Amino acid sequence: MQSYSSDSSSDGESLNRLLDFTHQLLNTETLEMHLKECAVDEKKAAEQIETIVLNHNQLDTLPTNLYKFINLRTLDISYCGLCILPDIFKHNAITTLIAKNNNLSNESLPKTFTVNYKLRELNFSGNKFTTFPEQLLNFPNLKYLYFGSNQITTITRNIKNLKNLQILSMGGNLLIEVPDTLGDLKSLQALILCDNEIGTLPPSIANLKHLKSLLLHKNQLKTLPPEIVGLRNLTELSLRDNPLVVRFVSDMIHNPGSLLELAARTIKLVGIEVNRDDVPYTLFMYLENAHRCVNPQCKGVFFDNRVEHIKFVDFCGKYRIPLLQYLCSSKCITDEEEVERPNRSYMVKKVLLG
Repeated sequence: MQSYSSDSSSDGESLNRLLDFTHQLLNTETLEMHLKECAVDEKKAAEQIETIVLNHNQLDTLPTNLYKFINLRTLDISYCGLCILPDIFKHNAITTLIAKNNNLSNESLPKTFTVNYKLRELNFSGNKFTTFPEQLLNFPNLKYLYFGSNQITTITRNIKNLKNLQILSMGGNLLIEVPDTLGDLKSLQALILCDNEIGTLPPSIANLKHLKSLLLHKNQLKTLPPEIVGLRNLTELSLRDNPLVVRFVSDMIHNPGSLLELAARTIKLVGIEVNRDDVPYTLFMYLENAHRCVNPQCKGVFFDNRVEHIKFVDFCGKYRIPLLQYLCSSKCITDEEEVERPNRSYMVKKVLLG
């Protein structure tokens, strides 16, 4: 029933073994019988098998005799309806575990996994996780982590422990923010956060000096942290279907200022010296909270009443990205042609805005 293959290279130095049970609709008990036969009848081959594919079967959990395949490196258990995932790292030095599109949730995992220093790739896309499993922090050398299309609302701050991550895929979840500790993943080359509800990104994202691909489409971003322009290796930035793609924030309304705001602005603009006993104490304290308008041509200030404006800054000589700034008045909005365009030697090759 199973497919077993052995392929040797011409020089005899490499051996790749595959055990394939794809699309056989086996349940856990039946599959365990087949694995037992393989382990007994083909003991030498079973010890050398490196890849087992169990896609599209009917498993509630994994066979207990998988541990007999001591040289197992890649295990694919996608589309099996799994509800429980045991600690499969207890007996196997697996480097790649693919468990896409199952019924796995946070309750499906053991409280802790055996520390596995050889695990490089872990794929839990298309499951039912609601939070980032802390158990995964037991894999310090993990490079590729896929958690797309789950129901995850938060990413643990301890994700910073996965220092060797190169790809982190969290698209298609329910994230509204990402922790600033994400900036500690200095080896990260691809960060996929599309199809979430993220409203802001932490400035620490600028610490990802090796980042090449940043996918942020279909979120609630109105702006990006200015520090993002320092990502010199970034070659792909996807921003479509975010509020920031519009020239100005769509719901920007400059409401008339309060009497307190107007009085405080007048005092600051005219340059009147005010002592504590000259004006009501509330106004005196309010004057300490003045913010200078960022328009260099304007000498105005604002307090609570401000205009949120999106300034488009040159990012690569061709594309421009929106950064948030605060102005005292809509009259202070700088024409697009007047925006500073710094000369940069590096280029973002792909910026997707629509």
